[in-house]
Amino acid sequence: MATVATQHRRVAITGLGVICPLGNSVDALWDALSAGRSGIGRLSQLPPLEDRLVFGGEAREFSGHIDDFGPLSKDRRKAIRKALKVMCRETMMAVAAAQHAIADAGYCDAPMDPETSGVVFGSDYMLSSPEDFIDGMTKCGARSGKFDYPRWGDDGLGEMNPLWMLKYLPNMPGSHIAIFNDLRGPNNSLTLREISGLMAIREAARTIERGHADRMIAGATGTRIHSFKSIHALQQEQLANPNCPPAEAARPFDSQRSGMVVGEGAGAVVLEDLEIALRNGATIYGEVVGTGSSTVADANLNGQPAAALANAARTALAESRVPLSELGHVNAHGLGTTASDQIEARSLNEVLGQHIKSIPVVAPKSYFGNLGAGSGVVELVTSVKAMEQRRLFRTLNYEAPDPGAPPLAIAADANTPAGDSFLKVNITPQAQAVALVVARPGR
Repeated sequence: MATVATQHRRVAITGLGVICPLGNSVDALWDALSAGRSGIGRLSQLPPLEDRLVFGGEAREFSGHIDDFGPLSKDRRKAIRKALKVMCRETMMAVAAAQHAIADAGYCDAPMDPETSGVVFGSDYMLSSPEDFIDGMTKCGARSGKFDYPRWGDDGLGEMNPLWMLKYLPNMPGSHIAIFNDLRGPNNSLTLREISGLMAIREAARTIERGHADRMIAGATGTRIHSFKSIHALQQEQLANPNCPPAEAARPFDSQRSGMVVGEGAGAVVLEDLEIALRNGATIYGEVVGTGSSTVADANLNGQPAAALANAARTALAESRVPLSELGHVNAHGLGTTASDQIEARSLNEVLGQHIKSIPVVAPKSYFGNLGAGSGVVELVTSVKAMEQRRLFRTLNYEAPDPGAPPLAIAADANTPAGDSFLKVNITPQAQAVALVVARPGR
C-alpha cells in the first residue's frame, strides 16, 4: 500500500481524457475550441420533445465500439469488449475517457502499481431506457392498449435481461475502470449532479495528499440527452429557445441568453504524487494547488447557491496561495440560464473584488452545452490545455453583457493569455458548489 505521508504531498495532473460533443480526444477538443467550432446540433438520439427540445451537444463520434476507447493492451481490449454488454452509454463514455487518460499518462502497456492506485468517479443518476422494458411490456399486453399489471411478475419480468440492473448502477463506471486496470487502492463513486467531476478530483487529490494512494483516476460521466432525463429537463429547467440556430443557442453570460442546452460526455484525469511523477519522467500538465466545496441553505432549507459558490471559491483560492493579482483566468460554470449566470456573476465579483475587471472568464458550455456530471472535468481539461498553449479560447456567442448582473471580463478573443493558473467552479441547482485552482508546474 502507499506510504502514509509525513508532510503535505503535492498532486500533479499527468493524464487527460475526454469523450464529448467536440470529439473523442483532447486534441479534437482543443482544435474545436481554437477554431470556435460548436458541437451543438439537432438531436439524433431522440425525437424532438414537444418542439421545445430539438438540439443538444451529442457525442456524435462516440459509437461505443472498442476503437473509441483509445490505445489498449491486448488483455484490456478483450476485457472491455466483453463487458460492453453490461454498460449503458454513460458507463461506456466513462471507461473510454478514463482509458484515454491512462494511456496519455503512459500507463497503456506499463500498468500502474495495483496497490497504490485507485479511482474516484462521478455520475448523474442513471436511468434505463424504454427499450429495456419493451419485450416484457409487450408480453403483458402493452401493444393491445391494455397493460395487464398483475402479469408483470410472472410473465413480463422474465423478458428482462437478467443483468439489466448492472448497466445502470452509478458505481459501475468506477468499478469497471478499477477492474480493467487492476486498481486495488481507494475506490469511490459520487452522484452530485454537475459538481460530481470536480468533487471526484478533489477527493482523489486529498487521497494522494494524505498518503493513501500514489496515483488516482478521477472523473465523471453524464448526460442530459435521454428519454427520461430530457423530459425532466423540460419540466424543471430553463432551456434555450428551440427556434435559435443550434450553434448559437448556448450563450453563457450574454444578455440574450435564453436557457441551457442539453449535452452528454465524460472526462477523466490521472492524478499522481508530484515527486513520483517527476521521478518517472511523466508529463506534468498542472498541479492541483487548491480545492474547496460548500453547500448552503437557509432556515427553511432553501438553497443559497451564491453563498455556496463564494465559499468554495474562497477556500480553493486561500489554499492555493495564488494571489488574485496573479490568477490567470476563471473557467466558469456558465450554464446559460438567466438565474444561474447572474448568481455566478455575483459570487465571482464578491470573491475576486477589484480583480474581476482584469481576470478573463471563459465558459466552455458555450461549445457543447450541459453534459451533466460529465461537464466539470471536460471543462477543466479545456483550461489545462489553454494553460499549456498559453492562450484562451473565446466564449462562443457572447455579444453583450447582462445589465442585470455584475460585469465579468468574458474572454471573447482567442489570443487572450491563459496565465499560469486558473480557478474552475461548478454548482448545482441545489446549492452544492465546488472549486479547484490548478497551476502551471514549476510556477
